[in-house]
Amino acid sequence: MKKVSIVTVNYNHSHITDELLDSIAAYNTYANLEIIVVDNASTLNPVPSWTIKYPTVKFIRSDINLGFAGGNNLGIKAATGEYLFLINNDTEITNGLIETLVATLDEHQEVGIVSPKIKYYSQQNMLQYAGYTPMNYYTARNNCEGQFEIDNGQYDHVTGITGFAHGAAMMVRREAIEKAGLMSENFFLYYEEMDWCDRIKRQGYTIWVNMQALIYHKESISVGKGSALKEYFMTRNRILFTRRNANLFQQIVFYFHYTLIVSPRNIISFIKNGYPRYIKQLLRAIWWNISNDKDSTYLGFKE
Repeated sequence: MKKVSIVTVNYNHSHITDELLDSIAAYNTYANLEIIVVDNASTLNPVPSWTIKYPTVKFIRSDINLGFAGGNNLGIKAATGEYLFLINNDTEITNGLIETLVATLDEHQEVGIVSPKIKYYSQQNMLQYAGYTPMNYYTARNNCEGQFEIDNGQYDHVTGITGFAHGAAMMVRREAIEKAGLMSENFFLYYEEMDWCDRIKRQGYTIWVNMQALIYHKESISVGKGSALKEYFMTRNRILFTRRNANLFQQIVFYFHYTLIVSPRNIISFIKNGYPRYIKQLLRAIWWNISNDKDSTYLGFKE
């Protein structure tokens, strides 16, 4: 039985992380498990009280907010498992989840990452993720399969290659991490798992989804469902992802598409929907990519 390290990152929502840890205690039946929680410089340090409440969990406190990638990387460095199960702190597990994903990696050595079926916690009959379609690098767009569909078992037969893992829940083979490296921390938030998947695929691995495993996701707890932070990093990192993973011709087509179609459309949408302040975030995100190297660690976000 291979050791599994669960890694999750908390930022200012310790009660949500409590609910995750309680769900692991209630539903996990996999014996060879360690749990690592990284606190990403929350305003109030929850680690002292957590240490008392959850004595078998390993807690790490970062003095600065390292973002999604940096926080997970910190947990990965401390993990001792052969498989690493990275899950958002706003998720709750179900019976058999870990065993099913472990079996996938055990039986298919070519799989670098596998994600489970993801359903919305607030509407538990609705799917959030049943896999991703491949990326169109000319537009930097792809589709999340099954999202917002009522789950009637229509994807339950799906186990196999998908375009990308879902950052809310992905079990990763340590060997794949050793070959591809850790997640790129300059993304900070959004697109880092897609960049990671592409890098792992370039090492010869495949990315899978297994719809026989299930996790529930509360979604957007840390960032909020609409915020200047989200608008900035979604724009900045979509462009950055393309710079890092598309070939030169694909990049050129993308730049024309984004400049002539996407940006004007988004600006009109911001004005129409009463969010004109988001326009400056879009422009800042574009300028960051013009003025910074693709490996730059400068984040550039301002309210």
